[in-house]
Amino acid sequence: MTVPAQTATDLDSVQSVAHDIHRAVSTVIEGKEDAVRTAVTVLLAEGHLLVEDVPGVGKTMLAKALAKSIDCNVSRVQFTPDLLPSDITGVNVFNQTTHEFEFRKGAIFANIVVGDEINRASPKTQSALLECMAERQVTVDGTTYPLPGPFLVMATQNPIEMEGTYPLPEAQRDRFMARVSMGYPSGAAELAMLESHGEHDPLGDLRPVTDGATVQRQIQAVRQLHTAQALREYVVALITATRRHSSLRLGASPRASLQLLGAARANAALSGRDHVLPEDVQRLAPNVLSHRLILTGESQLTGRTTGDVISEILQRTPVPSGRR
Repeated sequence: MTVPAQTATDLDSVQSVAHDIHRAVSTVIEGKEDAVRTAVTVLLAEGHLLVEDVPGVGKTMLAKALAKSIDCNVSRVQFTPDLLPSDITGVNVFNQTTHEFEFRKGAIFANIVVGDEINRASPKTQSALLECMAERQVTVDGTTYPLPGPFLVMATQNPIEMEGTYPLPEAQRDRFMARVSMGYPSGAAELAMLESHGEHDPLGDLRPVTDGATVQRQIQAVRQLHTAQALREYVVALITATRRHSSLRLGASPRASLQLLGAARANAALSGRDHVLPEDVQRLAPNVLSHRLILTGESQLTGRTTGDVISEILQRTPVPSGRR
């Protein structure tokens, strides 16, 4: 297979844009390089990102910093129990002057949508995002409206043990390409945060380093990256293993296969390669798969996690060699 010439031409541009975004976000988020890189990877893979952790560790700050580093339409939705689906998708309003209904766009009509504490909204409101995230369109009263590109939903959520939260439905979790956990910062990173954030707000100093049209071109370039047949078979083997594993009640969906391969392409582009390696798949597998898998009751009682299962599957699944 011949790699398209435009892939090699655009690869440097993809790296440059990704590096600029990563550097800009890192000025706000201290000591979380993996989380920032995963966010940039999901952006270039045209996916959606779920940021899950306890309050106060920078979930919303990561989402806002990524959004602010790109000159495009950005909206923020603060999810609360009284939020209505129409607040997200939009609603038809009767115009007294024209005596006709007019569509008023909701918050979802933006390039980057920052959804804060998504699991504090009711399941009915959460479900308003399903069509938007999967098909990049909104249907209101029988009329379908396309969403702009690029389109990225970055949602934060607190652990389900927190008071006032609703667990996300499996169908909605499956629409998020990846999940990251911020974790507590190291002592050095927290000290640096106290010094930098104490005097001023670094988010206020953040300026866009690229624009939406440029990001959309990088997304198209990432899609062109060479993916060998053996590599695609490796992805399918990993996904199939989750469906047959004795510790799992629910394995990964076919959508997970597509999104794992897409994330691996973006990771390869960020690494300066015009082809995908098994290492790209292995690096992204925990982020892409962990939130989609459901353990059996017995596995939960023994203290196993979905991360443990993914590590086991990665170790047991034969890794392809060479580029074909």
